[in-house]
Amino acid sequence: MSQINPYEELKRIGNIPIDMGVLKSLYGNYQSPNMRIAFLEKKGVLIRLKRGLYVVSPEVSGKMLSLELIANHIYGPSYVSMHYALRYYGLIPEHVFMLTSVTTRHTRTFDNELARFSYHGVSKDYFPLGIDMKEEYGVTFLMATPEKALCDMLMVEKHIPDQSLSRLEVFFEEDMRIDLDDLRQLNPDIIRACLTVGKKKKLLENVLKLMQR
Repeated sequence: MSQINPYEELKRIGNIPIDMGVLKSLYGNYQSPNMRIAFLEKKGVLIRLKRGLYVVSPEVSGKMLSLELIANHIYGPSYVSMHYALRYYGLIPEHVFMLTSVTTRHTRTFDNELARFSYHGVSKDYFPLGIDMKEEYGVTFLMATPEKALCDMLMVEKHIPDQSLSRLEVFFEEDMRIDLDDLRQLNPDIIRACLTVGKKKKLLENVLKLMQR
């Protein structure tokens, strides 16, 4: 019986992140699977996402990497949100260099050769509100809806004016460069749900008032 080419196995895995256990099962016939994995990483066949978690290089898999799916896998449970999601939806114009996510775990940051991945912790009752499933490059990942991404950003950002509608309007238009017409197109029900269980209730109340102007 002919041995399966290990690169073929990696190609079949595609662009889904894989842990050390899966890789060791592929190279169990090697005297040292760990050394084989380290060799493949050094050769650029495998990309290390964090300790014990890898993804196959696009040059081997033939598939584009989804940074959003990778973010879901690096630290979970989590979903992509805040500035990265706002940029994804076209609500803010600036390019975002850090992939921002929300989790029920402690706030963490991970760096690898692909990007910087940041995670901000929220309460377990607030977490599941306003999460959507997106598809890209043949894989699905979890991302906040535009409304939840906005709420998450407001929960994390400091020094946001929460008492004055006029100052909040300036913050959105000048600091975040969010068009108020786009703001008014958002679903207020998701923001109300976040207001019920989240923090900064006065701030979210004023967001709803701005949307109704």
